Amino acid sequence: MRSFEERLKGGHPNSLGNTIEVVEEVLNDNHHFDELFNCYFSDDELVRLRVSSAVKRVCISKKEMVIPYIDILLKKVSKIDQASTQWTLALLFQMLEDDMNEEQLAESKAILRRNLENHKDWIVLNNSMETLYHWLEKDSQLKQWLQKLLKKLTSDSRKSVSKRAMKLLKKLSEQENT
Repeated sequence: MRSFEERLKGGHPNSLGNTIEVVEEVLNDNHHFDELFNCYFSDDELVRLRVSSAVKRVCISKKEMVIPYIDILLKKVSKIDQASTQWTLALLFQMLEDDMNEEQLAESKAILRRNLENHKDWIVLNNSMETLYHWLEKDSQLKQWLQKLLKKLTSDSRKSVSKRAMKLLKKLSEQENT
């Protein structure tokens, strides 16, 4: 049998390729998750894109498989300079919030804040905004920071980014007025 890395290579960049069948294999035999996760460190950008999708799908179905990898997500995967990896991290961090200790949660917030301040990809920005917004109730300092950045992002030239920022600012305003 070919490795997961080989099976995730090739094809059109917008296709899932063999991602779904790889996820099904991993869900049927947890011992394969480590091999899948290590595909994050492939030299092939398309493999990293697909492994991001696969890890997200595994987390949705069997979060307990991903929990032991939180530190690697924070310390190593977060250093991968690829939009698909960064936007998936925002989703994973939100799904894994209750499974993180205070230090891990603080690091995940720092990663998403950096992404929101520095990243150019619209999906990274949108997912980072959503996850940080989700965490506002428990973090008043984050609320002040995010409110300021959302105001800046309302003038972003990309409609999806500016509209998301406006929507979240409106929700914040409504919460403050109740």
